[in-house]
Amino acid sequence: MTDLATRTAPPGTTALRRAAPALLGYAAVRALGLVALALWSAARDRSAYTLLTARWDSLWYARVAGLGYGYEVRLPNGDVHSNLAFFPLLPWLERLLHAVTPLSYAGAGFTVALLSSLAAAWGIFAVADRLYGPRAGVCAVLLWAALPVGIVQSMAYSESLFTALAAWSLYAVLAGRWPAAGSLALLAGLTRPVGLAVAAAVWAAGITSFVRNGSVPGPHGARGPARAPQRGDSPPPGGATVRRRALGMLLAPLGTAGYVLWVGRHTGKGPLGYLDVQAGWRNGFDGGYAFARFVAGRFTSFPSALAGAGLIAGVVLVGLLYGACVRQRQPLPLLVYAGVVTALALCASGYFGSKPRLLMPAFPLLLPLAVALARLRPSRSALVVGGVAAASAVYGAFWLNGSGPP
Repeated sequence: MTDLATRTAPPGTTALRRAAPALLGYAAVRALGLVALALWSAARDRSAYTLLTARWDSLWYARVAGLGYGYEVRLPNGDVHSNLAFFPLLPWLERLLHAVTPLSYAGAGFTVALLSSLAAAWGIFAVADRLYGPRAGVCAVLLWAALPVGIVQSMAYSESLFTALAAWSLYAVLAGRWPAAGSLALLAGLTRPVGLAVAAAVWAAGITSFVRNGSVPGPHGARGPARAPQRGDSPPPGGATVRRRALGMLLAPLGTAGYVLWVGRHTGKGPLGYLDVQAGWRNGFDGGYAFARFVAGRFTSFPSALAGAGLIAGVVLVGLLYGACVRQRQPLPLLVYAGVVTALALCASGYFGSKPRLLMPAFPLLLPLAVALARLRPSRSALVVGGVAAASAVYGAFWLNGSGPP
């Protein structure tokens, strides 16, 4: 399917009811993960709540919320870890929630993550339902909930917030709601650097929509559709629609661009100042060279060679899933979004243990699996999802109780 408009969206009053099975299933899968984490952590005499709210990036976000920007840590090797690397929307929400409730900044971050994860699940359902129907929508949500790194969806991290904004921006694009799509893309750009992927999706959709609807002269020189109208297509845009589309495209990149430019001004290093901040964390984009060296280094001994083989298998699986998305003929904005998220995750030179987490927002990769799962008998699909959810819960508990950040 390549057209932006595919299925008729359900009326607003019934949208939540339509999504209810997916949201209930999502809550059940994530509750299983939290129970497993609590039991595993208790056995190790650790606090599951602390693991979710007060370690690693959660601490940096809470510090930004409480003290603002300007804090940095200088390591013995000369690296400088600055909190300017963390985009501001999650800390802003933590500060707001802390101001109006008794919650600490950490508790506010946890609350935002939980609510955002439900919003993300709803957005993923809305996209999949619009394209492939409600059963595929439910399956897509359950698969996203049961990802091996799904426990991150319940942490005071920004992944859930970003995925919610990205999913609903993509849905707005599919529905032709350009100002909403651009506004949500702007907010996604204030949440994570990969907000560029959402802006790119909005721009790809806007450009192709213009070409498709405005490149072929119609009667009396008017510009009309480039092909015969098909079932479910939106009508050719009038002047107001063109202006709304342009507004959406204008808004989409402002979040990322605005924060990056502010960091450059704040540091006095100009437009490239944010890249210097990321370099202090040993983050950058090298086309995957550092990751390839890391994987190759796993093959120096037999036990670590198994890990190296697993990493290669994971990268191949991601590539196969993206190829399946292309063969499935997903709408262009979904392909652009998933492609950019995947490229930025796999080709970054930063902490390699975080790559599965960085791939988590690329939910369109799950749609081919969701469609295949939806075609099975309900009993079989439930068995598959149940098994995957149980494995995810155990792995998430083990992973989060490890020594390094997810």
